[in-house]
Amino acid sequence: MHHLKLHHHHRPSTLKPIYTTVRTTTSPPPFSSTNIANLVLTTETTAELTETLLYHPKIHWSTPLVNETLKKLWNHGPKALLFFTVLDRHTTYTHSLSSFHLAVDIAARLRRYSVVWSLLSRLRRRRLGPTPLTFSIILERYVSSGKPDKAVDIFLDLRKHFCDGFSHDLSMFNDMIDVLCKSKRVDKAVFLMGLFKGRLKFDVITYNIIANGWCLINRVNSGLGVLKEMIDKGIDPNLSTFNVILRGYFRTGQINEAWAFFKEIKRREFEVDVVTYTTLVHGFGVAGEVTRARRLFESMVDDGVLPNVATYNALIQVLCKKDSVENGIELFGDMVRKGYVPNVVTYNTLIRGLCHNGEMGRAEEFVGVMRKDGCEPNVQTFNMLIRYYCEAGEIEKGLDVFGKMGTEECLPNLDTYNVLISSMFVRKKSEDLVVAGRLLVEMVDRGFLPTRYNFNRVLNGLLVTGNQGFAREILRLQSKCGLLPRQFRL
Repeated sequence: MHHLKLHHHHRPSTLKPIYTTVRTTTSPPPFSSTNIANLVLTTETTAELTETLLYHPKIHWSTPLVNETLKKLWNHGPKALLFFTVLDRHTTYTHSLSSFHLAVDIAARLRRYSVVWSLLSRLRRRRLGPTPLTFSIILERYVSSGKPDKAVDIFLDLRKHFCDGFSHDLSMFNDMIDVLCKSKRVDKAVFLMGLFKGRLKFDVITYNIIANGWCLINRVNSGLGVLKEMIDKGIDPNLSTFNVILRGYFRTGQINEAWAFFKEIKRREFEVDVVTYTTLVHGFGVAGEVTRARRLFESMVDDGVLPNVATYNALIQVLCKKDSVENGIELFGDMVRKGYVPNVVTYNTLIRGLCHNGEMGRAEEFVGVMRKDGCEPNVQTFNMLIRYYCEAGEIEKGLDVFGKMGTEECLPNLDTYNVLISSMFVRKKSEDLVVAGRLLVEMVDRGFLPTRYNFNRVLNGLLVTGNQGFAREILRLQSKCGLLPRQFRL
């Protein structure tokens, strides 16, 4: 049985904390951001943490140190906010605007909106802000949490948050519609364009954002309509405009139209760039035209365009998905020999390919190669290993990888917990369902909100296996999260 951190008295004695700390692969200097993150995660009382953070003579606070610590605590939002709040009482150190922005982002991600507005009040009192970036962070979080109408209301009412004489500028407007379009709420973005027509002079960036929004929801013809509107208004499209439409064609599987559009770009004597070729390589490859993707990759240099790491990543992904992982690894070797530095996306693509082939041992070995090459695994790396181990029925190995996340500079995220909780139902064992309950409690403690489905699934599983006491605790937790079923009897 894997050892899990427990928070309840209904627990088998064999279950113990799985992790409490984060560390680097080399010994960090005293009171690095890693040391401080460990302190925040392991110190049991706020009073003890306050004593350490505010009065320890060997901690030399600086904005970079605080920001790095907040980032290491990112996937434990409540602890990150506690750290920020305690340190805000320091007698000589004061938080910078960038630290406030990280705290605002974390609070908004946790949907603790009262904390968000409290942080804004502190920014005003200290005359640090808020700035347009502050509101970009807040608005993006409102949209991503399913509240686009609230985000639009806040944007329209920004004047009350700034000094007299404030007016919306084009940069802020473009940021707002970009958030909406990337969240597939292009309808709201178009609505805002109607409101600000005549007040702002829209530019090529504005129209590119809207065209991209339409293409993201597979409405390429609407994207082409934006292109026509630009030209009618005397705004010259740029290469980014054409790349947006090209991606839109590939997204909807219109590869012939994509190729014809590319030829039209060339005919108009636009200088295509590495983004254009990366789009072509990925688009044709995903459509199953691997040979064509490879030819384009090899011929782009003849067109005066050198591939970059993203281009290699695109072709490696295509080879792993549509051809063979071995060919992907061979291209990886070629990439390194030519002096390109692979990034975490490169390694994760190959690791995913090996996992998909059932070669879990080689996948874990590749994680070692990744570290040796100076590229640290991220949460997606661990989540892939956990997912594929669990899908193969090797749940203990998945839980072991989960346990290792605490011994790396990487805390679990929402996807990690969802994958593991789902896996606990495969074997239909009573002890597995207790583990699912513990994971559910832990994720709430770390600031993640389980879905109503996961709550009910764990609750029902505990009841069916006779864990009535623990089920009551889960029910109380569900009520606290505002996800209580309308009718439920214990």
